[in-house]
Amino acid sequence: MYIPEKFAIDDAAWQRRLAADNAFAVLVTSDDDGLPFASHLPILWHGDSLEGHMAKANPQWRHFRPGQQVLTIFSGPHGYVSPSWYRTQPAVPTWNYATVHVYGRPRLIEDETDKKARQRRLVNAFEAGRDEPWRLDVPEKFERGMLAGIVAFEIEIDRCEGKGKLSQNRPAADRAGVIAALAAGSNDADLALATMMTQVNGDEAGG
Repeated sequence: MYIPEKFAIDDAAWQRRLAADNAFAVLVTSDDDGLPFASHLPILWHGDSLEGHMAKANPQWRHFRPGQQVLTIFSGPHGYVSPSWYRTQPAVPTWNYATVHVYGRPRLIEDETDKKARQRRLVNAFEAGRDEPWRLDVPEKFERGMLAGIVAFEIEIDRCEGKGKLSQNRPAADRAGVIAALAAGSNDADLALATMMTQVNGDEAGG
């Protein structure tokens, strides 16, 4: 990923937090002809690896080859930035965003007990915080059929790249103008972007 120095975020805690908050990721592999193939999947960052599953009918799991890396992309808040929000002129429009790219080596989870445990962990992660969280407690026959229809996998993480293009290249007054304009809107995505800009840029963006 192209990452200008000002936009690089190497903080591992920030990267994991963004991945956890935006766990519907894009998994990218290469097929037998060397062409890119992508799936949109819920993926959980657990320890030093990523965990997920896909439908057995999805051919992507057949692209998992020993020693070959795959790419998982977690996309965070993003949004349009109007030059009218800047104090410094002239200026042009841009797009602010945050993302984490995770590179690693995948392996299939064949053991049924391990497979069940990972599915429960995934469910519990997404049910967390609900007043009455649902648990993966279904009839055994139903569960066997469900597990038979999916392929579970783990990706051992080799390296991560974090990027937050959040107006770090603009003067503090311009950043403050962008944050204020985003926060004043009713769009949840803009509000999330304003919050992240404040967190990454620190107090100096406030005025």
